[in-house]
Amino acid sequence: MCIFKYVLKNKKKMLWCVLLFYEYQLKRIQNDCFYLKIMFMNKYILISLLFISVFSVSCSKEEKVLPETFQVTSADEINAFIWKGLNSYYLWQKEVPTLADTRFKNLEEKHIYFRRYSSSEATFNSLLKKPEDRFSWIVDDYVALENSFQGINLSTGLDFGLVRYQDNSSNIFGYVRYVIPNSSAAAEKMERGMIFNTINGEILTDQNYSSLLFGDNIAVSVGLAAYNGGNPQANGTQYDLTKTEITENPIAIAKVIETDNKKIGYLLYNQFVSSYDVDLNTKFDYFKSENIDDLIIDLRYNGGGSVQSATYLGSMVAGQFPNEVYSKQRWNEKIVAQVSSDFLTNRFATKITTSDSEVAINSLELPRVYFIVSGSSASASELVISSLNPYIAVRVIGVETVGKQVGSVTLYDSDNLQRSGANLNTKHSYAMQPIVLEITDKNGINYPGGIIPEVNFSGVEIKENFGNLGVLGERTDPLLDSALKYITTGAKATRQKNSVTTQEEFFNSKLATPAGNNMYSKF
Repeated sequence: MCIFKYVLKNKKKMLWCVLLFYEYQLKRIQNDCFYLKIMFMNKYILISLLFISVFSVSCSKEEKVLPETFQVTSADEINAFIWKGLNSYYLWQKEVPTLADTRFKNLEEKHIYFRRYSSSEATFNSLLKKPEDRFSWIVDDYVALENSFQGINLSTGLDFGLVRYQDNSSNIFGYVRYVIPNSSAAAEKMERGMIFNTINGEILTDQNYSSLLFGDNIAVSVGLAAYNGGNPQANGTQYDLTKTEITENPIAIAKVIETDNKKIGYLLYNQFVSSYDVDLNTKFDYFKSENIDDLIIDLRYNGGGSVQSATYLGSMVAGQFPNEVYSKQRWNEKIVAQVSSDFLTNRFATKITTSDSEVAINSLELPRVYFIVSGSSASASELVISSLNPYIAVRVIGVETVGKQVGSVTLYDSDNLQRSGANLNTKHSYAMQPIVLEITDKNGINYPGGIIPEVNFSGVEIKENFGNLGVLGERTDPLLDSALKYITTGAKATRQKNSVTTQEEFFNSKLATPAGNNMYSKF
């Protein structure tokens, strides 16, 4: 190895010496051997190939050469993939000692080191920077993950939140936020606002809710309850549902509401899904044809999704800033050293680019926009709000958002860590979603503590009342009604008197999907 390092350092001198040596030898015997004449004619090519070969062997030796007696398991391969992916892309790679380029002398040492962990998930978690990283995760089924990014999940059709009882017991209850069309829950005519506290006959607690609601059980019996001031009591009604693979259209509602001589567009958008970008653009064409005065975008149940889709949405709202900086990304030093500044910058778009076409964006070019948010609004939802803020007046109605200003990419076990990469390992289906980027508005500002109405954004602070949710898209929905009053009169609604202000949703059904509240970028 020492000799090799000397060769690398003095490669020009060494190559020249080797060339002179070959030339001298060839001149001596070129008349005796036709093969050596050919070799002489191609000496530069041959010696270059020789050097490249030596360089490749020497540099790959650390990673690929193992003792014949060392038996590599599938778990070893997954662990090596996890380390490789995080070493290459993880936002905090430089700050995690085990991810240092020089941490392991060879592959055998790496395999042995990670055998201390009981699972691939444990290996992955051991390499994360805590407490900064709250959002990286790994899955054992990347097909389910890919589907989830496109709104395809195994579900009964209930989108719900989970809340602890008001009496501080270990019991919890669910409240139906909305019902996905063409699902088991829709067929059974379940509705927004229903409260449930039993699944398959068992009372929900903070110990069993995960297995009962998100386990492998396909049949789910949902027992309803009366809200009872935050301590629900079973009312004997039960719905028998079945989990099926459902494709959810994230554009749940797009309508125009006429009130006080104003035409106000209302969009309920529940996930940033790239395959619906063109459909979303069509809804904005509708808003444009209606010549709306203002727009409300309801992101209260939107945990995020595609960074590109978030850029498109912002461009549909305010297209009067073509090619201006929409948002900025920060990656780790390794990536920054390899890419151009354009890669790190998202700009207001004028077209939606798909795999087979380009579609002009239908922009409203609005001077202001109103957002409805909640404690479930995260990542790409927050990105749209913060990115538009430097350009137009942004108003926010609801409560504090999650504060997820970081994004990920999907990494697979292949040579280049992409799904289409060479030598994709077919022995397993693991993929990672490590945090690889932090994102800000054009001025470098974001909100890791969450976007807070009436604190860092003008607007109205109002939370949902689990006992009186109203109908989405109608004025019976207290948050939408509050937004409409704020637009037409400037009045700020107060919290509902009968709401239980101490109760908060601590989990929801979207977080249990493979996509979770992820904000992701593509390579």
